[in-house]
Amino acid sequence: MAAFPETILQFGAGRFLRGFVDRFVQHANDAGQNVGQVVIVQSTAGQRADLLNEQPDGYHVLVRGIENGQLVERTEKVRSVRRSLLAQGQWGEVKALARSPELRYFVSNATESGYALEAGDRADSAPPRSMPGKLTSVLWERFQAGAPPLVLLPCELIERNADRLQELVLEQARRWGCPEAFAGWLKDRCVWYNSLVDCIITSPPADHPLAATDRLLICAEPYALWALERPARPAALFTDPAMQVVDDLTPFFLRKVRILNGVHTAMVCQFRKAGFETVQQILADREAHRWVRGLVFEEIVPTIAARVDGVAEFADEVFDRFRNPFLAHKLADIALNHADKVRVRLEPTRAEYEKFFGKPPRRLTEALANGATL
Repeated sequence: MAAFPETILQFGAGRFLRGFVDRFVQHANDAGQNVGQVVIVQSTAGQRADLLNEQPDGYHVLVRGIENGQLVERTEKVRSVRRSLLAQGQWGEVKALARSPELRYFVSNATESGYALEAGDRADSAPPRSMPGKLTSVLWERFQAGAPPLVLLPCELIERNADRLQELVLEQARRWGCPEAFAGWLKDRCVWYNSLVDCIITSPPADHPLAATDRLLICAEPYALWALERPARPAALFTDPAMQVVDDLTPFFLRKVRILNGVHTAMVCQFRKAGFETVQQILADREAHRWVRGLVFEEIVPTIAARVDGVAEFADEVFDRFRNPFLAHKLADIALNHADKVRVRLEPTRAEYEKFFGKPPRRLTEALANGATL
């Protein structure tokens, strides 16, 4: 693995990208695809960046849950991350990587609020403060060096994430007075994949034997989907069984965000103040479980059924995933960036249900009243 070149620039060291994209890169490398290695850039100083550099042999992902009707538990070693850099203090190294002819891909996983520009960012900021500003700086450095264009694979749970990110980068370039040739390179040479990611990834149990030696240990369910919408000019991608290139991402986004993510956020609204701590505790409670099933099958599913094939079957599968006996999916984790999640995951369903059926959805309205803000 050490002989592989650094081909992937990743903004974010959180457990999701490490248990999802970086794991798929490992799968592809193991399968002989020779994708390369990941360099992670972390915006602020933190323990994860240090740990990634202190564990050069990688970290483990515990894959546990229901797969093909069977309870499975396996451990996967991820060695695809080569090093981690801090944007503050190591921006020069990030720009050096940006000029590398071997670099091929960019990956990110910011929050909804991270998809915004900062008025004070300048072309010579080291680094710019916003995520799109940092990416613009990287791409501008690459363009000036005459290096090949990149394939951009944003993983934010934002509809048409690549289109929106491209718009922000183009606007940042315009504000910085970059030449029109750069804008043309961004639009016509770089390849931007809108994508939808789906896999529940959590912290490991503290008493797991690996926890004592692997401080980057994480857990993932067996189910995983990375749906990528085919652009007008597709690029060569590495492959994994979890990756699907599709013509239209809309139904994948609707079913995942409105059902799986929407229910998670509704659980935070409805049950966190009542003392529940995990998704699994909610489903183990008879009354709470009944409330959640009513929300899904009487309010969410009817709202999107005309636009998504097999939506009820997907909802059934989601409940199987929620009941994964190995996961302790904490409401406190789901509650991060809660206001943005409510706006994207719940409010459209509420508005559409009322429009379609002439009355507000009872359970969803109750949840929003109880916990739209925390």
